[in-house]
Amino acid sequence: MSEQFIDLRSDTVTRPSEAMRRAIASAEVGDDVFGEDPTVNALQRRVAEMLGKEAALYVASGSMGNQVCIKVHTQPGDEVICERGAHVFNYETGGMAFLSNAQAHAIEGTHGAFGVAEIERAIRPDLYYMPKTRLICLENTHNRAGGTIFPIEKIREISAFARARQIRLHLDGARLWNASVATGISVKEYASYFDSVSVCLSKGLGAPVGSVLAGSAAFVADARHYRKIFGGGMRQAGILAAAGLYALDHNIERLKEDHEKAAYLAGELSRVKIFEIDQSSVQTNIIIISMEKSGKKPEDVLAALRSKGVLLTMGNYMGVRAVTHMDVSMEEVRTAAEIIRRTLS
Repeated sequence: MSEQFIDLRSDTVTRPSEAMRRAIASAEVGDDVFGEDPTVNALQRRVAEMLGKEAALYVASGSMGNQVCIKVHTQPGDEVICERGAHVFNYETGGMAFLSNAQAHAIEGTHGAFGVAEIERAIRPDLYYMPKTRLICLENTHNRAGGTIFPIEKIREISAFARARQIRLHLDGARLWNASVATGISVKEYASYFDSVSVCLSKGLGAPVGSVLAGSAAFVADARHYRKIFGGGMRQAGILAAAGLYALDHNIERLKEDHEKAAYLAGELSRVKIFEIDQSSVQTNIIIISMEKSGKKPEDVLAALRSKGVLLTMGNYMGVRAVTHMDVSMEEVRTAAEIIRRTLS
């Protein structure tokens, strides 16, 4: 994307820094399908330790991480409970149906979160003609809800309930780093309540490629099998894993800067008459902007802003999304806010 744009479409547009590129260039590599890439192995050990899990597995993307986990946890015909706006339900191209032959049971949440009461109503009776409720997926932070944080109290309650009912629990933690920085709760504590976790390196942490899933040693052994089936067996992947290790070393604590940028931008954009922003949902680095009451078409607004050098993307129904990240400075955020107000006032 040309440098003339202030790109607030996603934190996935970040590019590796010069220091990260040096780490990539000097990475020691081997054949990861044979388990012989030392840099991939180091990344997997590091993430497993950070999350308090026995083992971890490097995968090409967050979607692959989630879908491999769903595949390991379920059997064909099973049902997966998730929130209606969840990434696994909306943005992974029907993966759980296509790859796992499982169906989603999507329930309505508030700011992307739900509780035990909602889960109890969704669980299928133990009848032979009903699908079996096998897995619950939570998302933290929740992308479609605006980077909102799943409350730890609800996670604890859901975890205890799921274990008592022998239902597995997966965390789509693509932006778990953001939740941890915002709350002060360690990623290890968050992960402790789940059977499996997927975390992303290529969003706010700035690595060019990759996610890591984690769980028990037996779970990860099965996950490695399905990663290969899904076409995710990579060879000298250490050049990518090195970027992930660099990101973990240098780019976690700075996420609070992205949160500060988002809070500032949300406050400024709330002054635009056609915009509606639920300020209580601006908890990390994502802003969901509704235009439903204005009657303006989101695509027209996006086109107008693009012509002025600011890139946003589609959000929820009748809305657009802005995401702050390491490649957009606070000065650029201020400039973007002024351009958006001037263009849409």
